[in-house]
Order: sequence, then C-alpha cells, then structure tokens
Amino acid sequence: MAIVLKPVPLTPEVFAPYGDVMSEASARELRNINYGYTERFHDLARLDLTASGGVPLVSLFRSTPLPRPIAVKVMERHPLSSQAFFPLEGRPYLVVVAARGDFKVENLCAFVAAPRQGVNYHAGVWHHFSLALDAPSDFLVIDRGGSEKNCDEVFLDTENITVDY
Repeated sequence: MAIVLKPVPLTPEVFAPYGDVMSEASARELRNINYGYTERFHDLARLDLTASGGVPLVSLFRSTPLPRPIAVKVMERHPLSSQAFFPLEGRPYLVVVAARGDFKVENLCAFVAAPRQGVNYHAGVWHHFSLALDAPSDFLVIDRGGSEKNCDEVFLDTENITVDY
C-alpha cells in the first residue's frame, strides 16, 4: 500500500505535539540588549540535553536534497534528549515526524518549514533526518553528547512512503 504525505505549513500550534518551532514569531519574549543595538528573540525552545550526564553540543549539518518524490525509508528518535535544527541557507525544508512511543506508519505527518523557522524535536519524537530542498543546505544543530546510546532507528524497507512536495 502506498502512502503519500502531503506537507502542511509548519506552525507552532500544529507542531506542538512533536516539539518547538523556533522563529522570531515564536519567541517567548523580545528583549532589547546591547544598549538598544540588538534584539534578542528570547527562549525559542525547551532544550533537554543533560539526562544521564549528557552535555550540549553545537554542530553544523550539511544536508543534500533527496531525489523527488522523496522516499521515507528511515525514521529516528533520541530517547534521552531533544534535538534542535535551525536553517542557515534561507531556503524552505521538509520536516517528517511521528508521535513518541512505538513507531507507527499511520502516525507520520509532514511539514514545510519556512526559511527562517527552526525545529526542536522533543525527546523521543520520531523524525526523518534533515530534508533540504533544491540545494544543499546547512543547519545549526544543538543536541546531546554522551556515552549512552541516544539514537533509535526504524527502517521502512517494506513500505512505499513518499512526500509529495
């Protein structure tokens, strides 16, 4: 059976079960700092990185677009931490997620993130790796470092799941 995911625009309200949308609009507070020369869009996401002695990591990921239609073949989750992605290229990208708990294909949904929207996946939320569109794209990533296993994957080899974008 073929499943075609139709992405919807990413908004804080529809993404709330999976994590936080990070943008100027989703800031919990706007602060003027540095003597009025800087606006701080404050507290964009609830990072959860220190369980079991974990430490915060800041990295750059460069994602290459997959051929279209985009086949969903693997999903991952991080049971011990959140994982935040913020685009640096000024291009939209796709987000594919499923609810926490046991992975179920019927729980998959897709979103189109605007160029200045980041996402912070809550701990345990299933998600596809970064899905750049049209050109390789860089993302600033904040996630957890530590010696414990913190990445579960499910492979969808027998499924025919695509994203229609």
